Amino acid sequence: SRFDGNGTKHQVMMKNYYRMATEVDAACGIILEELRRQDALDNTFILFTTDNGNFHSEHGLADKWYPHQESIRVPLIIHDPRMKNEKKGTTNDDFTLNIDLPPTLLGAAGIPAPEKMMGRDMSPLYLEQQQTPLPEWRDEFFYEHPIISRKTYIPASEALVRKDFKYMYWPDWNYEQLFDLVNDPGEMEDIFNSTKPEIVEIKMAMKKRFAELKKLVKSDELVTL
Repeated sequence: SRFDGNGTKHQVMMKNYYRMATEVDAACGIILEELRRQDALDNTFILFTTDNGNFHSEHGLADKWYPHQESIRVPLIIHDPRMKNEKKGTTNDDFTLNIDLPPTLLGAAGIPAPEKMMGRDMSPLYLEQQQTPLPEWRDEFFYEHPIISRKTYIPASEALVRKDFKYMYWPDWNYEQLFDLVNDPGEMEDIFNSTKPEIVEIKMAMKKRFAELKKLVKSDELVTL
């Protein structure tokens, strides 16, 4: 365990974690300053992100692996020379995924993305587009993570994630969960077994959509998610 009963180990782990984050921040600053020194910053596409979030004892967990918000939400900062000044420094809460990174980088370089790539070029979210309206963007996504070692260590997990609700499925245990992200953003109350008609309706609709997306992403079809 990374956390003990009196909190001492938690303090050590968290301080080390933030020391590492501070070092990464300093390294990024050095790179940006060198680009400025070479007068290349305004001609350089920069995409800052990471592969996963991290549990800091939320849900009694450490590390990553599972579909809770602390694990699957990651930073995404884009510096694109094509971006208008009024867009710089603004935020966007649309769903973007790691599969969007390759098409976005290829698009910035003027290279068409291969059809077999399932992600999307994210630049329409921040660049002025000729087409009106903008291309429809995703409002949900399918998440999956495989079992590691054994199911009593790190079991497989899957989910359908939306802005308002999240459906989770643990295939190794045949266990389901449902969370209301609007009223319970910390995902502390599992409402899967709620008998409220409106919750039952949402649950059944999400289970159906979850099955559709899972079948789609595991098929050999060329799809854009």
